[in-house]
Amino acid sequence: MKTSKSSVTRLYSYREALLRLKYLGFVKVFSENMADAIGATAVQVRKDFSLFGLVGNKRGGYQIDELIQKLDALLGKDKKYPVIVVGSGNIGRALMNYKGFLASDLHIAAAFDTDEQKVNRSAEVPTLPFGELKDFIKKNKIKVGILAVPELVAQQVLDQMMAAGIKGVLNFAPVRLNTPEKFVVHNVNLGRELETILYFVNAWDRQEQHETHKA
Repeated sequence: MKTSKSSVTRLYSYREALLRLKYLGFVKVFSENMADAIGATAVQVRKDFSLFGLVGNKRGGYQIDELIQKLDALLGKDKKYPVIVVGSGNIGRALMNYKGFLASDLHIAAAFDTDEQKVNRSAEVPTLPFGELKDFIKKNKIKVGILAVPELVAQQVLDQMMAAGIKGVLNFAPVRLNTPEKFVVHNVNLGRELETILYFVNAWDRQEQHETHKA
């Protein structure tokens, strides 16, 4: 059975729900509880758990501590992963200062930029010259990067990241990137996300106005 991005995303939701339940004093959990916690169905929960080899007891449910431990191993949360940011503009700087990474299994090892005026080797997250990107990736065995560069140079920059050993990127450039089959790209288009929200807000407003006029 092929693993989908949605099923992996649900694993993170399951883990967060289990941590909340553990905090509340629960020791065991059933698929129905997990379904309620993340807004899924019990059938979906059991299907996901079966896909990833997470076994429970039909009558006794799942041991929360054991399930968290297995999820941590599956999701790689048993160790820290260094990540780089390429592009230290507004988005890049915001990500470098994002404190949420401190509570996760990720940490920003360094940022890179072609603008020499942005270079700051002594910062908590150092910003280094782009020319040092390849050596840094190889020396520190970096596998994941964040791409926060203008769309016109995004593909060129990504090609250099991949050549140095990067296996996956979080892409903030509003452009489709060409990558090999075994390469992970997650696109984040902030403008498009906001436009989508606005569309639904306006659609609901129009519907309410239409219903008001009918009444």
